[in-house]
Amino acid sequence: MSHHYASINPFTEELVKSFTLHTDEQVEAALTQAHAVYQSDWSRGPIETRLAVLARLADLLEQRVDVFATAMATEMGKPLAQGQGEVKLCIGIARYYAEQAKTMLAPVPYPIARGEAVVEHFPVGVLVAVEPWNFPLYQLIRVVAPAIAVGNPVLLKHAENVPQCAELFETLVRDAGAPAGVLVNLFITKEQVAALIGDDRIQGVALTGSERAGSAVAARASEMLKKSTLELGGSDVFVVLDDADVAKAAKVGAGARLSNAGQVCTAAKRFILHAKVADAFLAAFTGHMQAATMGDPMDPATTLGPLSSKGARDNLERQVSDAVAHGATVVIGGKPAPRQGFFYEPTILTGVTPANPMFYEEFFGPVAQVFVAADDDAIVAIANDSRFGLGGSMFTGDIARGKAMAARIETGMVFINSSSTSQPQLPFGGVKRSGYGRELGDLGIMEFVNKKLMVVAG
Repeated sequence: MSHHYASINPFTEELVKSFTLHTDEQVEAALTQAHAVYQSDWSRGPIETRLAVLARLADLLEQRVDVFATAMATEMGKPLAQGQGEVKLCIGIARYYAEQAKTMLAPVPYPIARGEAVVEHFPVGVLVAVEPWNFPLYQLIRVVAPAIAVGNPVLLKHAENVPQCAELFETLVRDAGAPAGVLVNLFITKEQVAALIGDDRIQGVALTGSERAGSAVAARASEMLKKSTLELGGSDVFVVLDDADVAKAAKVGAGARLSNAGQVCTAAKRFILHAKVADAFLAAFTGHMQAATMGDPMDPATTLGPLSSKGARDNLERQVSDAVAHGATVVIGGKPAPRQGFFYEPTILTGVTPANPMFYEEFFGPVAQVFVAADDDAIVAIANDSRFGLGGSMFTGDIARGKAMAARIETGMVFINSSSTSQPQLPFGGVKRSGYGRELGDLGIMEFVNKKLMVVAG
């Protein structure tokens, strides 16, 4: 985490705008305001007030699709059409909770011999959200939409390279009618985050990011006896069985690796091919990877934008060089693109063995690792030989076979005959070093809720 919030356009490599850090006094003022909101009718009163704000937020997002998509393109390089798709998903999430949260948070009766018992759902207090740059709006709405429904105010610490997106989101929540303090954006250091988590008024921490950031934030949260949820890295498999539609799998697989320039926790990263279809898949997959159109994220013809920053590109270059130095073979790509902008060529690596230090690393960019396996057991073994356990995809003509294998893969999500996707109603999250807790769906809204038991004697 640097101590400098700045928009640097990854296509032009130019500084667009830099931002001043918030002082400790400003952080205290934000926390005081958020805690006051938690103690007010906003949090304690009828849910309908809060859900009306969520519905208005969705309406406003519909009017601002291009504003947010443009900000994402200029701050972290996401192609415009992909940014518009992200905003539309966020509209769906806001609407989902606006329409469903009242039912989800309704009191639940528990049968007892005499009298009555019920669990009611209350807010817990102010949350801290520490969020990444790769989905600058979606990552926020996953935490903030359920928090608004429940009544938990949120202090947001967004990534240092998307400060304009952070400010646009804070404005959006205010424009939707939320009182000041419901969502406050803070440009702060990791030391300031640690200090915040230590304050009694903070009652939870949600983080999406790297293992290192997750470990630091979760350690601090648990030290202070605060609950946390973590969505960290992934090294998701994309399995192609011998009875799969290989042509479809190759096309979907390339999209699943190149979307958002491969900077997705749930992107397909490790392609595990059944030996019988390996050559056919690799030939088709290579063609689709090479067909990607690099260019300006603002140009509708662009399918592959730059990486988010110079640091992101340099790290990917280091990882691929390391992999090759330890015996991996480059099928295509393998280097930064020789052009302006932080581009990296679509890359396919084979021959990465468990002895290769890169075997267990996450490649956050357009780099696919390909493995060939003799049978279903071997495929499962490779899939589970990972520190991560977020999602995964499997292509097969036999759904029963696919489900049986999916049950054996140690991840939080598996998609059969499609790439990993996100829908408002589906819980999102993983196991192992991919973190814990869930966002979205009915599970996501319950992470920061006081499930209060009330018993009346009979």
